[in-house]
Order: sequence, then structure tokens, then C-alpha cells
Amino acid sequence: MNTVELLKKGARDLAWFVKGVMGEDAYDKYKAHHESRHPGADATPVLTEREFWRDQTDRQDTNPQGRCC
Repeated sequence: MNTVELLKKGARDLAWFVKGVMGEDAYDKYKAHHESRHPGADATPVLTEREFWRDQTDRQDTNPQGRCC
């Protein structure tokens, strides 16, 4: 790999890490979990990303836990 490719890979890896720490990958994890637990045509529908984040926010407001903001 040349220097530019290494820098690009490092930037992608850093972005992946920051998204994980900040919780931005929660929807992707939800989709993967839902698809593995509810496969097939008779499965309950996957929430849209907007619905997922609304539900997440509502759950946090109902059951507050330690968080920064």
C-alpha cells in the first residue's frame, strides 16, 4: 500500500471507531440483529431509521440513565 491508501484506510478506521463510540452505528446493529432474529417473509417489519431513532429517544426519555447530554 502506498501512503495515500494508508491514510485513507486510517481515516475510514477512525471514522468507524468514532461512530461506534458515539452510537451512530446503533441502527445498523439493530437491522443486523432484527434480520438474524426475524428471518423470512412472516417477520415483523424493520423500523425505518427515523422510526428507530424516535423510539430510541423516547426510551431514553422514559428511562433516563447516565449520559452526557
